[in-house]
Amino acid sequence: MVYSMTAFARSTQEHPQARFTWEIRSVNSRYLETHFRLPDAFRDLEPHLRERLNRRLNRGKIECTLRYQALHSQPSLELNSDLVRQLNQAADQVHAIIGPGNAMNVLDILQWPGVIVSDQQDNKAQQQTALTAFDHALDELLDARAREGKELAQLIQQRLDKMQPLVQNVSEQMPAALQTQRQQLQQRLCELQQQLNPERLEQEMVILAQKADIAEELDRLHTHINEVARILTQQEPIGRRLDFMMQELNREANTLSSKSLNASITQAAVELKVLIEQMREQVQNIE
Repeated sequence: MVYSMTAFARSTQEHPQARFTWEIRSVNSRYLETHFRLPDAFRDLEPHLRERLNRRLNRGKIECTLRYQALHSQPSLELNSDLVRQLNQAADQVHAIIGPGNAMNVLDILQWPGVIVSDQQDNKAQQQTALTAFDHALDELLDARAREGKELAQLIQQRLDKMQPLVQNVSEQMPAALQTQRQQLQQRLCELQQQLNPERLEQEMVILAQKADIAEELDRLHTHINEVARILTQQEPIGRRLDFMMQELNREANTLSSKSLNASITQAAVELKVLIEQMREQVQNIE
């Protein structure tokens, strides 16, 4: 299945004390880049979130934002009295050493890690709610990437379908184009009133035909077109493979253009390059 790297998803889950809303944005990137914006109270969730993303995504720049909204009731807070007494005793000892005016005030004590203890059980429940909401948002993101990926695959297949008759038409033109070139060369020689040895003329025509021969390029174009169509059916990340195939298709189209024998073949080569460039732009968004 083809997955796009461009998508957006939002999911909301409620806990008795809070509402959690996730927004996940995804854009194209050569690698998997993840960025999290989390409230301070939920920063320790980041390793778990990153693991979930890495299991399900392979490429893309992903921005994940968690919005936390407290509801009616707030989690209860408990004062760690033993720690407060220890801090106060330590402050008295420091005061005795360095002199007056440096004792800890109430705000200093309250800000000390571990003095205010929240309901740990409630915190774990809230974190689980946040993770559940994230999983739902990630599901929606993958669904969105799959929908857009399906459309991208259709757009690419449409271009492939247009390329096949162009390549076939050039193949059919080649015998007549070579014959026309031969006649034109003979006509020019006649106009210049130059007499060449028939064997030498035939040798020159063979060399010219070899230089203008595009059979290999046409065969490779056919092969590459079929390979791109095959890759689109694969059940794995295909973006990098498709990008490589676009380079190969463009190489053959350029060679076809440089060996062109008439305006019709040149026009076909130009149309091929336009279609390849259109596909390349779409491929940049595929995982």
